[in-house]
Amino acid sequence: VGAAAVGFIASPEQALAFPNKISNQYDDRPKQRGGKPKALGVATRKDMVGEEYLGLKPCDSYKPNCFCSTDSIEDSPDSSIPPFKWPADKLTSQEDAFQQLYEVVNAYEPGQSNIDGGGFDIVTFDPKAGYIYAQFESLKNGYIDDLELAVVGSEKDNNAVQVRSSSRLGFLDFGVNAKRINYLANALRAKGWDAPGVEYSTHKGYADQNGAKW
Repeated sequence: VGAAAVGFIASPEQALAFPNKISNQYDDRPKQRGGKPKALGVATRKDMVGEEYLGLKPCDSYKPNCFCSTDSIEDSPDSSIPPFKWPADKLTSQEDAFQQLYEVVNAYEPGQSNIDGGGFDIVTFDPKAGYIYAQFESLKNGYIDDLELAVVGSEKDNNAVQVRSSSRLGFLDFGVNAKRINYLANALRAKGWDAPGVEYSTHKGYADQNGAKW
């Protein structure tokens, strides 16, 4: 479906297989997709001391397989990353920014950096609410990761899009979430966005635990 013709997309939350996967080679293997996490989306959360804040679902602090830009850098330095910010001189509204975000995510290349070979699907695209939710699948075992891009509260006033990418199963992700975020961040920077992604220099603990470099 062409993004320019769409104001809202809601796909089935759990597909059996994504049609843009790079190979049918492992179709006979049992898949370990896991269930969709509860409490995705923008909601009121509580930090480590019990204070409330509006944000995306926080990462499990002890699992190096998740990044979230609404995680506190003080409480969760290994999972906290900066938000993406759209260029106000080129994109004059939240809807325009999310239209471009949709196009960037939709142009994602399954198999890039040897990840997400099982393809992906944009499950929810709601530019008026400022929200995108997508699922990405590994090729061999069918692990599903969840990606969210969202405007939180009044942050549309400073062009900020919060980012969350997380594995559903396991403890390590072997660098998959960092590589996915950085691929999207690189594509956005080419369009004038301020999108640092996951910096190796500030996430060495994550990189060391996962044996990953980028």
